[in-house]
Amino acid sequence: MKVILLENVRKIGSIGEIIEVKRGFARNFLISKKKALFASKENIKEVEKIKNDLNIKDQNRKKQAKEIDEKIKGKEFIIKKLSTENKELYGSVKPTEISKLIKEIENVDVNPSLIQPTKEIKSIGTFDVTLNLHSEIQSKIKIKVLSKEEN
Repeated sequence: MKVILLENVRKIGSIGEIIEVKRGFARNFLISKKKALFASKENIKEVEKIKNDLNIKDQNRKKQAKEIDEKIKGKEFIIKKLSTENKELYGSVKPTEISKLIKEIENVDVNPSLIQPTKEIKSIGTFDVTLNLHSEIQSKIKIKVLSKEEN
């Protein structure tokens, strides 16, 4: 299925590009998240008209992503969770929890869908987490999980 990209999508393409993708990926991700439009003649003409605006919008997003990156890059955030004797957590640390923690400490809004732990956080220790802030900007932080002692 041919679609026109409305924003830069990592490893896929850039604004205004007409690409061939699988139907499910187009419908369920690109079109539903307003990252692309179905490549009809009308849509192609429409995108050509608004391509400049889309580029400006993308530059603004990139600038915001750089600001966030500079604030949180390389920092370590500490989460206290209940754990068993063998250092396993009851549950795991989810991206929504990491997002709330960053908001509380740094006062920066990071969408949980942009947060990707390198591996699932299910035990006590220090974990690397990647934040895909923009198609061209990735930030890395560390999440240190400590045991919350039961009182």
